[in-house]
Order: sequence, then C-alpha cells, then structure tokens
Amino acid sequence: MKYMILIAGEEPDTPPSEEAQAAEMERWYAYDAELHEAGVYVAGEALQPSTTATTVRVRNDETLLTDGPFAETKEVLGGFYLIDVENLDDALAWAAKCPSSTYGANEVRPVMEIPELSG
Repeated sequence: MKYMILIAGEEPDTPPSEEAQAAEMERWYAYDAELHEAGVYVAGEALQPSTTATTVRVRNDETLLTDGPFAETKEVLGGFYLIDVENLDDALAWAAKCPSSTYGANEVRPVMEIPELSG
C-alpha cells in the first residue's frame, strides 16, 4: 500500500551555516539511502521555500492567484516521500525515522487508489 509522508517544518529566518547545512543533508542522504535499500521508496522531492509558492483558486469562473502558500502557518510543506509498505504501522515507522521528525512534523496519509477508466 502506498503512503505519502508530507514533511512540514518552520522555515528559518536566516539560512543555516554551510557546515550545519552539510551535516543536516548527510542525515537526509542516509534516510533516502535506507528507504531505497529497503525497497520501499517510490518517489520523493524537496520543495523550494514557501515564498516561491502561488496559490490558485477558481471562483465563479474567475482564476484568483495569491502569492505564497495556501495557509499562513509557522510550519510549511517542505517536501514529501511516497513509499510503498505493507501497512500504516510500517509507514509510521518510516516517518519516525525521517530526519524532520526531530524538529518538524511528518503527516502520513494513505494514497487513494483510483481505478483507471477503461475505454
């Protein structure tokens, strides 16, 4: 079964030092490698800062564009992993291993299976 691990955290006011960033990236590279080695990795990406987001809404056939993320919060979506595991407990265990679990929040949601249209 496929699960999405949505990675959320606070964006820093100032960028971390190169040394701190390199140390943090090593944690992410190790986690990514572990997902691959376990054969559960399907996809994953990091996102650019929320300042690069544009929210799109259509109301009464009018497209409304707003700079920034969908909601104003301290924690923003920073990336995701899509994994394929046996059950929710396995997905939660992988989310707990994710580096951001020590300073942010990881939301785990099952991916909806939608049958393809035949035609």
